[in-house]
Amino acid sequence: MQVVVAKDGDESGNPFTPKGYLIRYWNKHVSNDLPKPWFLLNKASPLNAAQYATYTKLVADQNAFTTHLQSFCSSANLMCALDLLPSLEKHKGDVHFVSYGDKNFTNYGTKESGLGFNSFKNYTEEENFPVNSFRRYGRDSPHDNQFDNYGAPGGNTPVQSFNSYSTNTPGGSGQFTNYAPGSNVPDLHFTSYSDHGTGGEQDFKSYGNDGNAGQQSFKSYGKDGNGADSQFTTYGNNTNVDGSDFTNYGEAANGENQNFTSYGFNGNNPASSFNNYGVGGNGPSEAFNSYRDQSNVGDDTFTTYVKDANGGEANFTNYGQSFNEGTDVFTTYGKGGNDPHINFKTYGVNNTFKDYVKDTATFSNYHNKTSQDLASLSEVNGGKKVNNRWIEPGKFFREKMLKSGTIMPMPDIKDKMPKRSFLPRAIAAKLPFSTSKIDELKKIFHAANDSQVAKMIGDALSECERAPSPGETKQCVNSAEDMIDFATSVLGRNVVVRTTENTNGSKGNIMIGSIKGINGGKVTKSVSCHQTLYPSLLYYCHSVPKVRVYEADILDPNSKAKINHGVAICHVDTSSWGPRHGAFVALGSGPGKIEVCHWIFENDMTWATAD
Repeated sequence: MQVVVAKDGDESGNPFTPKGYLIRYWNKHVSNDLPKPWFLLNKASPLNAAQYATYTKLVADQNAFTTHLQSFCSSANLMCALDLLPSLEKHKGDVHFVSYGDKNFTNYGTKESGLGFNSFKNYTEEENFPVNSFRRYGRDSPHDNQFDNYGAPGGNTPVQSFNSYSTNTPGGSGQFTNYAPGSNVPDLHFTSYSDHGTGGEQDFKSYGNDGNAGQQSFKSYGKDGNGADSQFTTYGNNTNVDGSDFTNYGEAANGENQNFTSYGFNGNNPASSFNNYGVGGNGPSEAFNSYRDQSNVGDDTFTTYVKDANGGEANFTNYGQSFNEGTDVFTTYGKGGNDPHINFKTYGVNNTFKDYVKDTATFSNYHNKTSQDLASLSEVNGGKKVNNRWIEPGKFFREKMLKSGTIMPMPDIKDKMPKRSFLPRAIAAKLPFSTSKIDELKKIFHAANDSQVAKMIGDALSECERAPSPGETKQCVNSAEDMIDFATSVLGRNVVVRTTENTNGSKGNIMIGSIKGINGGKVTKSVSCHQTLYPSLLYYCHSVPKVRVYEADILDPNSKAKINHGVAICHVDTSSWGPRHGAFVALGSGPGKIEVCHWIFENDMTWATAD
């Protein structure tokens, strides 16, 4: 949507807001009179003139500024951790919450007597960057407990911890349905689930599935339980570049039937660690169906499975049948057990398996090379094309596809980053921005040392300070004025910035309509800017040599109606790319042998000299 504004001000005509200043800056530093790029200018800070003046003065004194952080983050549309105090509310009797959030919850249904039923449907619904904790749920209580959702599905950068669920329960069953599914860059911690329980059935259905990046940890599930059957259905399935740590499952349990269905299924480059499963149990029936099946590379360790168990039966169906070889280490399986019946059906990938009970353990399959490696290779264009599920169809394509009438898949180009605005340059320039000043930054943004906010800041600074690749010119920009300066320093003042108009056509087939090559379709210079996760809007901008840029109408392949206007960039020189780059996995061939094209995603952009 194009917003009409006064020539020298924002929508209200005020020239003293950050947006008014940015519009004047554009007029001064860009030499052409082409239509303004409102998709960029609307990312200016939303502060009004009075707020802008106040916070510009405050930022000079960082101690004063940090005491106003929450109001500043809210007014300036930043992503900052909330300063939440523990909630001391106590709820007696049978309690049925429908929705609750934005608090560090202390006690829910603790030490209830008699039979009853507690249900909690939603905690933290549809929040952007929720920060909260849940300390105790159903502790020392025989009530049946049910928790439907903790952490909104699809939440952005949640920082959430759940300390204990149904601990020390004398009977009573528990069901936990969803814990932060589909989260973007989660930082999730679950300390204790149904530890020291007697009787009752426990069912945990989903923890952190479909997550993107981030860290997850689960410390203890069913430890020291007595006669309680437990089922854990899925943990971290379908995650992208996720770090997961599961410490104890069913440790020292007495006579329990344990069933863990899936851990890290279909993950992309996961870093997973599972430390103890059923260690020291007495007569349990253990089943672990799938660990990291069909994942793509990654680094994984599984330390102990039913070690020192007394009797019982343990079955492990599948470990690490990876799509591409990762680093898998399985250390101890059934070691020290007293007459256990051990079965291990499939262990994939040629890596390390140590210390298993050789006399009673049965292995059905051990693959030095995974079946997927052998079956999915096919000759394409003189190279090898691998049908890797993690290379989304249409994410990379050849230049010949950009012809009117071509039908092709389009990847999901939706922006999954939290919604943020640029800092005004006058404020951004006064805040530290380097790894040498990270302690100051963490103090300013109230980020504890081990928090997700601290990790987010550190990762962004490290990427910004990374040495450029061969032929690359790069700079991180946290103000729109800095972006304009970088683009014009590379391309000159007669520039145009473009982005794909909307997300229509994502994850489906599209038809290419009319198409135009920028600068006559010749090899040209461009500057591309990609979002980076940071409290304020931050872009990684870079110029790489030898590209061609295109604009194309995107049509519905059935009705032929225009649904989008896309911008695509084709990298003519790929000689410096790594041989395992996803483009070569998807398209075949290798570095320097083919050109590679991709769409400009929502809220990313590319600059070029005006035609």
